[in-house]
Amino acid sequence: MEKVLDVLVIGGNRYVGKRLIARLLAEGHRVTVLNRGSCPPPAGVEHLRADRDDERSLTDALGSRVFDVVVDQVCYTPRQATIARRVFTGRTRRYVMTSTVEVYEYEDSPALVREESVDPSAVAVDPDLPWDDPAFVEAHYGEGKRQAEAVLMAGPGFESTVVRVAHVLGGDDDFTGRLAHYAERMRTGEPIAVPAVNRPATYVYVEEIARFLAWAAGEDFTGPVNAASRGVLSTEELCVAVSAHVPGGRAEFRPVEVGEVSPFSFRRSYGMDNTRATRLGFAFGDARQWLPRAVAETLGKGD
Repeated sequence: MEKVLDVLVIGGNRYVGKRLIARLLAEGHRVTVLNRGSCPPPAGVEHLRADRDDERSLTDALGSRVFDVVVDQVCYTPRQATIARRVFTGRTRRYVMTSTVEVYEYEDSPALVREESVDPSAVAVDPDLPWDDPAFVEAHYGEGKRQAEAVLMAGPGFESTVVRVAHVLGGDDDFTGRLAHYAERMRTGEPIAVPAVNRPATYVYVEEIARFLAWAAGEDFTGPVNAASRGVLSTEELCVAVSAHVPGGRAEFRPVEVGEVSPFSFRRSYGMDNTRATRLGFAFGDARQWLPRAVAETLGKGD
């Protein structure tokens, strides 16, 4: 390892975050976790309790601490980003925000989408939208992330990058229930609703994105970067992997023109191009190679 870093992880108490922390510790870095205290951190990690939406709470919890890198796992709105920019200016040299493929939600491109398709400097920020309303934030997830990116990457204070994460698969602690949705329909014989024209998408293995974030923390590049495994996966490919864990299971698809469709089925193409990350020095795996392992982890044998 080249240099021991003081890393603050905001959030980090489950799924990708806990794997990120484990990797940072294994690499010998000093790790501090800041969250509301719902889950204790692992051994060897300093724990700060604060509400990241409350600037005074955040400032008081940090005290005089400074960090080499902040990895923000739970920044969803421009208001949260604005608070973070004020609080961490002068406290860190580098800020890594975990963003999402959903910033490309208005794209419909047969080619994999590159970072320049959504330039944070060109995104309009509207702080007066009801960003304190959880229902609004959930319904405007991609927009919230876009505006948060724009705030974090504007102006001086610290260098920053936003990691646009593909759909994540794997782990026995996957809390989304998306693969379970398919397994349940295979068990019951209930049709799986998909768009009439169902587009494939890019994905990333949960261990791989944790590795990428730990790597990005120690690098010095700035700007947006796509984080996705090589290759695209279709809903049909996902269901083949799921069917291996449903005895006698078979996917029956029901195309729909309008209305709700199953998770991991898409009316538009907005898979991510990972060329920039590759050129920066990170090697992603092939989605088709890790898919069976990821599904097995989540569904378990015999499920």
